Amino acid sequence: MNCRPFYLLAALALLGSCSGPVSNQQGYMPEQPIAFSHAIHAGHYEIDCQYCHVGAERSRHAGVPASSVCMNCHSRVKTDSPEIQKVAAAVQQGKPIEWVRVHRLPDHAFFSHANHVTAGLKCQTCHGPVEQMVRVEQVEPMTMGWCLECHRKTAAEQVSVAPSGAPRAGELLAVSMASPATEVEPAPAKPQRILSPPTDCSACHR
Repeated sequence: MNCRPFYLLAALALLGSCSGPVSNQQGYMPEQPIAFSHAIHAGHYEIDCQYCHVGAERSRHAGVPASSVCMNCHSRVKTDSPEIQKVAAAVQQGKPIEWVRVHRLPDHAFFSHANHVTAGLKCQTCHGPVEQMVRVEQVEPMTMGWCLECHRKTAAEQVSVAPSGAPRAGELLAVSMASPATEVEPAPAKPQRILSPPTDCSACHR
């Protein structure tokens, strides 16, 4: 029996069921077990991202905070809120909150938050305006082509390092306006870091 026509039809049916590129969850905005608002915490109160996502600067994974971190504030703030009471109950019972992951890369793609955060990349570059989100949504496609485009654009925009004796931004005006008696010694300029984002396959496929 010739099974080739069957396999071909099955493959076509599978491809036809895909509504977009593989691993592209752009627009994904799942409901979470706790109605946590980044718009309130990161936006209105301007809490630093790394207060909760402590691994972002030193690890591959930014991490999700333990419920006890929430209670650092909410043991006293909005204790009558039903959502806060869910968090308090989870802490008392020693059970983790089962957050629904929003941003997910394929297992065969290596990504390190630390490499990007320490290079000065803002969280919003990949995650969009999180400080405005009541519920987190995947804004960018996060495909290989999207990452490569960012790496190539960043490499093309790099500038040469300023001379070590050059004044930093704003210092030239301060030096020129200072009187001889109060002449200000400009602080040494910090060398500017030149970024060289990789575009070879082995950078992400190890």
